[in-house]
Amino acid sequence: MSLPVALTLGDAAGIGPEIVIKLHAQGLSAPCVVYGDLGALQRAALMLSLPVQCIAIDTPERVPLQPRPGQLYVRSTHPALPADLPLGRVDARAGSAAVTALRMAIDDAMQHKVRAIVTAPLNKESMHAAGIDFPGHTEILAEQSGTEHVAMMLVNDQLRVILATIHIPLAEVSRTLTVELERRTIELAHRACVAMGVKAPRVAVAGLNPHAGEQRKFGNEDLDTIAPAIALARAQGIDASGPWPGDTVFMRARQGEFDICVAQYHDQGLIPIKYLGLDQGVNVTVGLPFVRTSVDHGTAFDIAGKGVADPSSLRTAFELALTLA
Repeated sequence: MSLPVALTLGDAAGIGPEIVIKLHAQGLSAPCVVYGDLGALQRAALMLSLPVQCIAIDTPERVPLQPRPGQLYVRSTHPALPADLPLGRVDARAGSAAVTALRMAIDDAMQHKVRAIVTAPLNKESMHAAGIDFPGHTEILAEQSGTEHVAMMLVNDQLRVILATIHIPLAEVSRTLTVELERRTIELAHRACVAMGVKAPRVAVAGLNPHAGEQRKFGNEDLDTIAPAIALARAQGIDASGPWPGDTVFMRARQGEFDICVAQYHDQGLIPIKYLGLDQGVNVTVGLPFVRTSVDHGTAFDIAGKGVADPSSLRTAFELALTLA
C-alpha cells in the first residue's frame, strides 16, 4: 500500500493539466506520480497561480511514501511539448504524448511499481491525428496489458452501470452480443461490486430491445442471448435478474432495488449516468490485472486554459482507485 498511484495527464491541450494541478494543490491522501509533459504542468501551475512544484523523476520508486503538500512528481514524456502548444485545439503532438504517458503508466503497473492508474481525459481526435488508431483508453489498456476480456463500468453515488459492448457502431451491437459475452459481463459486474464492498450484489440486466423484446415482438436477442446468460450466471451463484426494460431498470437501481445494471451498449448505460452529473462520475475498467479509474468527462477544449475546470471527478476517481486497490 506504500506504492504511489499513477495519474496520467491526458491531453495537454485540454483541462488535464489544470485539474491535475488543482488536485495536488488541494492535497492528496496517498502518494502519486503524474505521467505526462512536465512543461504543460508547470505552465498550468503558473496560469493558476498555485504553489505547486513539479519535480521530474525517472521511476515511481522516487516518490516519497507520505504526500508532501505543494509537490508534484512527474514521469515526463519525451519529446517535450512546445511551450506555445495551443490550448483548446486538436493537436497530434498532444495526442501522441497522452498515449505515451498512458503506456508508461501501464508498464509500471504491470511491473507492480504503482498500485493503480487514474486517467485524465484523452482527446480521441488528437490521438487519431497522431496516427494512433484506438477508440479510447479502454482498448489501449487491454492491448498493452494483454488482457482479453475487459468491461467499462461507470459509477457515481447513485448508480453503477457496466457495459456489455463499448465503442462499436449501434448497428453492430446485436451481432456482437453472445451468450458468453453477456455471462462474462454479468460476472465482471458481480466481481466489481464485491471489490467495492457490496457483500451480495444484485445484478440487473437491461434488455436490448424496447420492452426487453416483449416476447419476441421487438426482436429475439433478449430471449435468445441475454436470458440464457442470466441463467448461466445464476447457476454460478450470482444474483442476476432480467432482462429488464431499459427505460425503467436504471431508475429502479437508483431507487435501491439493484446494486449494478448491465447495459447492452454505450449510450444505453452512459446516458443515465451522465444525466445525473459529470462532477462525481467515475469510469472503472473491470477485468484488468491492475485497478484503473478515470474521470467521466472529456478534455473540455472550450474551457481549456481559463482556470475554471472542476477537479471533483478526478478526486473521486483517485479516491475510488485507492478503495479498489
